[in-house]
Amino acid sequence: MAKSFVFSSESVGEGHPDKVADLISDSVLDACLAVDRTSRVACETMVKSNMVILAGEITIPKHGTKPIDHVIHVGQIVRDAIRDIGYTNDDDVFHADRIFLNNYLTTQSPDIAQGVDARKAKGKKTAEQGAGDQGIMFGYACTETPELMPTPIMFAHRLGRELTRIRKSGKLPWLRPDAKSQVSVRYENDKPVEVVNVVISTQHSADVAHATIEKQLIENVIRKVLPAKMLTKNTEFLINPTGRFVVGGPQGDSGLTGRKIIVDTYGGWGRHGGGAFSGKDPSKVDRSAAYMGRWVAKNIVAAGLATHAEIQFAYAIGHPKPVSVRVETFGTSLLGISDEQITEAVNQVFSFKPADIVTQLDLLRPIYRQTTNYGHFGKAGMPWERTNKVAALKAALA
Repeated sequence: MAKSFVFSSESVGEGHPDKVADLISDSVLDACLAVDRTSRVACETMVKSNMVILAGEITIPKHGTKPIDHVIHVGQIVRDAIRDIGYTNDDDVFHADRIFLNNYLTTQSPDIAQGVDARKAKGKKTAEQGAGDQGIMFGYACTETPELMPTPIMFAHRLGRELTRIRKSGKLPWLRPDAKSQVSVRYENDKPVEVVNVVISTQHSADVAHATIEKQLIENVIRKVLPAKMLTKNTEFLINPTGRFVVGGPQGDSGLTGRKIIVDTYGGWGRHGGGAFSGKDPSKVDRSAAYMGRWVAKNIVAAGLATHAEIQFAYAIGHPKPVSVRVETFGTSLLGISDEQITEAVNQVFSFKPADIVTQLDLLRPIYRQTTNYGHFGKAGMPWERTNKVAALKAALA
């Protein structure tokens, strides 16, 4: 009997309150890394109405104990991020030039620092750089799309990117920054065969009719970016299904850093360890090890070892080596190679020590604003999207 099911994934636009918070946090991170590559950053943001609240821990070693505002221009960074998103309309309550900023950033705890730093410390078992926290991380890849990502999440991201592109081009002047997209895909025998429905909810100006929004988004966004062969006569389009979305962004809802972790990863298809990414420097394995997992999984699939691959590994705070590493191919392993053999080859080819992850992926750079929106994975040019270990994996299994 044929196996049939429908799987859905969502994406959110740059103006969604949670993504506003993510972009601010990543903008602060990039500014710190631009000043000092060894910066330790954990920046959390909350946005609501016309308020931005920053909290967390930042240490910029080159500048010692100087207040953060004396090293980077936090207020300007925040306003520029909001301006880039597009909250500059006259009727925006949350406006780049009119927000109130509350800054509660302090320095990193010395207890955490001694566990992460590559130096000896009382009670620490090694002088190597350790993980910034305990935790489990996952990486995933599959052959469904050119990006080696699951179909539903990539389709949802495509819609979000195009919606933003059109808004910023001015082609549809009634569009506003807050938006969500969602795509449901039918699978037959584990292969995506059709789009069952598409949901787009976008903030808009008060003077545009719902029928206009519906028509323009179906024609200029959905049919432009989704494959025609996947859209059938039965595909349902749900455009602003509440009928009205004028009040949006932080005016309509609060936003917090790290609340869109499934949007940021695999859309619910691959598992998630629970840690958020944005605002964290790469000493935090929540972020860097998740990137590592994606790199490993993508190389497994790109090497033709399996059509679906997931890796899980875990850390103890302050300890340099992972406490476990496991590869799962869900029965799609090719060439008669077992998951155990692939795991062994992965451990030969890749180093999962936090310091080595940073080196292998060259993560001490201000590249993180590029990751904030439309998923951290499946983006060409990011170091964890390279397939440069294919030959080494094949050799390890020869």
